[in-house]
Amino acid sequence: MASPQLARSLHPRLLSRMEEARARSDALFQLLPPNSFYQRPIAERHRLIFYLGHLEAFDWNLLSRALGLESHNPVFDKLFAFGIDPLNGGLPTDTAGDWPGIAQVELYDRRTRELLNAALSDESTVFGSGDAALVDGTLLHVAIEHRLMHAETLNYLLHNLPLERRIPQPMPHCDPRPAPSQHQVTIPAGTTMLGQSGRAPHFFGWDNEFGTQQIHVPSFSVGMYPVTNSEYLKFIHAGGYEDSLYWRPEDWEWKRQQRLEHPHFWLPRSSSQVSDPDTQWEYRAMFGVIPLPQSWPVYVSQAEAQAFARWAGKKLPTEAQWHRAAYGTRDGTERTFPWGQELLDASRGNFNFQRWDAAPVDAHPAGASAFGVFDLLGNGWEWTSTPFGPLPGFQPFPFYPGYSADFFDGKHFVIKGGSARTGACMLRRSFRNWFQPHYPYLYATFRCVED
Repeated sequence: MASPQLARSLHPRLLSRMEEARARSDALFQLLPPNSFYQRPIAERHRLIFYLGHLEAFDWNLLSRALGLESHNPVFDKLFAFGIDPLNGGLPTDTAGDWPGIAQVELYDRRTRELLNAALSDESTVFGSGDAALVDGTLLHVAIEHRLMHAETLNYLLHNLPLERRIPQPMPHCDPRPAPSQHQVTIPAGTTMLGQSGRAPHFFGWDNEFGTQQIHVPSFSVGMYPVTNSEYLKFIHAGGYEDSLYWRPEDWEWKRQQRLEHPHFWLPRSSSQVSDPDTQWEYRAMFGVIPLPQSWPVYVSQAEAQAFARWAGKKLPTEAQWHRAAYGTRDGTERTFPWGQELLDASRGNFNFQRWDAAPVDAHPAGASAFGVFDLLGNGWEWTSTPFGPLPGFQPFPFYPGYSADFFDGKHFVIKGGSARTGACMLRRSFRNWFQPHYPYLYATFRCVED
């Protein structure tokens, strides 16, 4: 735990960051006209009205008890408490009429913020609470990063709304540059460390980041760049979506049921046969349709990434291989960031809400790792083949016991790196994200490895 003096000095900065995170999520809701709040852009997720209430309900449920606050709306505290992570094909069945009106939710949000702001700005309340996780800033870190995670989720939910259901924005710019030539980079054998050993005063981690694991990684080669749209197009032309040989049986069945013939954000325009080389492809960017950007990373589910890798005679990296390629060095030390110890800035990658969409995979050479691997942070989360699970010594957060542990089920896989819409605070080395392999909406790409 941070010392009391240090905790007091950091508290104003955390409150400022919380306001910045609120502004980030508020701006996304400003993109919605009223009649869009009851839409469900992704069948597996809640209607958008849920997220309008969820962010404030989460903060309230997390902080109010430690701050000694009485609920002003227990019904909404419960209604907006939890999101959805459906498995086995289960989908929500609610109707738009099951949800309260926008004005009611906005009133709840305003009152929640007022009460929390008043309590959090009173240092005697915070530091006299006796709650260690409130005093050392852990709860505020959780609130901030939870909101930024949902800012990214909201981004791809809105991305799946028809354009006419969003407030118009400038059309995206498509860099016409061709994709760079892909080749494998040899990573020498070495040791990598997953996780972190303890909470430093200036640092935060989620429960699944704690505990360390030293792993020896034999030599392997890895793609210099994430797989681009241009590369993935070759897989489609080769009939990759038509041949079960490349797909695990459960992935093939999912693809068949979903009638999936190409990546989620692609649009075929000129042929009924997507494997036809004459097919013209377009891309559904956040605010418009553009010609398929050849140099951008392809966004696909893990099932699609695995199929491409098998077709290419390669594999997806393990979490340890990805770490070794990203943070390792030839002298055996590990870096804080792929490029070294220098702090994050816009020259290192496409992250922290710089752009609505991806960028060319070779656009940020200053972000390359010690081994010359590009585009490791930002521009698209990267799938690994590692099931999401605990590190040695894992202990769940007592105030949020299900955050990670509920997903140690062998049905979710670790993804690393971050997208264009990932907050900078979550680009730390130990951060671990996870998703199901049949989830195509995420801004997630991949690169291939060979032993």
